[in-house]
Amino acid sequence: MDMNLRDIRAFIAVVETGSFTRAAVRLHLSQPALTVQVRRLENAIGARLFDRNSRKVSMTPAGRELLPALQKSLRDMEQLVTNAHALVDGSRGVVRLACLPTFAASLLPSLILEMKKTTPRASFYVRDVVASTVNALVRSEEVDIGLTGGNVSDAALEILYSGADHLVAVFPENHPHSLRRYVELEHLLSEPLVLTAKGTSVRECVDAALAKAGLAAHISCELTYMTTAVAMVRSGLGVTIVPRAAREVLAEPGLVVRPIAGDAFVRPIALVKMRGRTLPPVTERFVSALRRKLNDQAPSI
Repeated sequence: MDMNLRDIRAFIAVVETGSFTRAAVRLHLSQPALTVQVRRLENAIGARLFDRNSRKVSMTPAGRELLPALQKSLRDMEQLVTNAHALVDGSRGVVRLACLPTFAASLLPSLILEMKKTTPRASFYVRDVVASTVNALVRSEEVDIGLTGGNVSDAALEILYSGADHLVAVFPENHPHSLRRYVELEHLLSEPLVLTAKGTSVRECVDAALAKAGLAAHISCELTYMTTAVAMVRSGLGVTIVPRAAREVLAEPGLVVRPIAGDAFVRPIALVKMRGRTLPPVTERFVSALRRKLNDQAPSI
């Protein structure tokens, strides 16, 4: 069976207007062209749909029986075409993103809100995970893009944006080092450290800085989430190191944040996708907005 939108639309126009002449006017067709479309549909179905004489047009029993199904088919097919156009022009679709929790809690909410204003039919699938998992999700194509931390050496990943994220030390507000404008590495090593676990980009940065200095730290506690690390600091269990953009610090009162001297405690960040993979247009829109956001906030991240 070979049916198309134009033939179904011609049949329904004749039904609704009760006339081939009026239906042709509605569809901006000549009457012979409209007649060809209706006959083509009849041939595809294998049944006559209209009885005609010089005075009126009426549906055959087959036409009456098929009308509801053809009306529904037309609506569904027109909706499909509309949705397809929206996917192609980026006005709808799903942005599938893996993201470091730091950025998921800081940049992402406002960015999504801004995009929803201009692209209300966009929806978002977000995985807020550690850097190694971000990269794995992009490689497995569970997500289309990933905002990750650390150096990206995987040849399968294409870097769409690269930048840096400065780390800071977090102390209880009455701690002696909280009076300093910034802290040196030696100040950090004089304290027990509360750090996120290995496999996180912050821990990778801290370990690299210590290795470069040829020093070892006393790690009192290893945790998965920054929120827990910050809470441990507030309880007096040590000092932690987090990205400057981390919202977790704001969730805990009684803390002081100080920059760390030197350039060792700088975490590379990157926006990545699978090399050679075409992004959905709605995701391309999001990537453009995210790049602008990262560039705007680069000095303060």
